[in-house]
Amino acid sequence: MSSRNNSERAEAFYKVFKIVAKIPAGKVMTYGQIAKKLKITDARTVGWALHSNKNQEIPCHRVVNRFGKLAPGYVFGGPERQKEKLKKEGVIFKDENTVDLQASNYQELQDRP
Repeated sequence: MSSRNNSERAEAFYKVFKIVAKIPAGKVMTYGQIAKKLKITDARTVGWALHSNKNQEIPCHRVVNRFGKLAPGYVFGGPERQKEKLKKEGVIFKDENTVDLQASNYQELQDRP
């Protein structure tokens, strides 16, 4: 991979972390919402960024897939730990591994420029 591609990827990852850091406790965003906000064409880039994150201050647990499903590869302890953190913040679940997006989806960031 070229250094230009590496720097573009690093910049995209940094932007993902900035967005995720703004998601308030008790709310979630989807990978797709974040990608759309950042004009990233592939939502998997958001997942790759979060999976590479080593900073536990970034609330990666607040990001779920488009159906509200937890991340099977949640980097800080797997989906069980992600669920534990979300429940502690008051996020509502529809079933064992699915967040109720109607109740917990965070739209405000999506609407800001």
